[in-house]
Amino acid sequence: MRKTNRYSVDHTNSLWQIYNTVPFWKVMKNFVVIQMGRYTPFLSVKNWLYRTFLRMEVGKKTAFALMVMPDTMFPEKITVGSNSIVGYNTTILAHEYLIKEYRIGQVMIGNDVMIGANSTILPGITIGDGAIISSATLVNRDVPPGALVGGNPMQVIYTKEEMEKRRKE
Repeated sequence: MRKTNRYSVDHTNSLWQIYNTVPFWKVMKNFVVIQMGRYTPFLSVKNWLYRTFLRMEVGKKTAFALMVMPDTMFPEKITVGSNSIVGYNTTILAHEYLIKEYRIGQVMIGNDVMIGANSTILPGITIGDGAIISSATLVNRDVPPGALVGGNPMQVIYTKEEMEKRRKE
């Protein structure tokens, strides 16, 4: 089960009430910073932008590939450990706006994690150290440390123990 806080809304769907949940100028600032980060080829600059202006926790030697899209509304709820790779065009969400409610949740990505291109990580997810997420995966529940997962919906392909056995062969 994803760990999110749920907030009910009245009348129109929750996205129409977005600026009751997050200030307009915060969203504008975050949008500009994220767009700069999406296109910059310098990993250290990208990490500096995310740490400084978005208040994301980003570990040392973590690499965000071209076009990665961190959450625009609540990027401060994203933590990425050291020496991890977030693949091309991956989206990391810390919020979701629904018809009758919106949800906000921490996203915790461990150390030495590899996330394949075009993946989507939903709010309230924890990805354990050393996990591998295959390309185009919808990460809709927690990923155990060292596991290889993939697909939509996400499935565990190999556990940590199975991965260690495969590496020895």
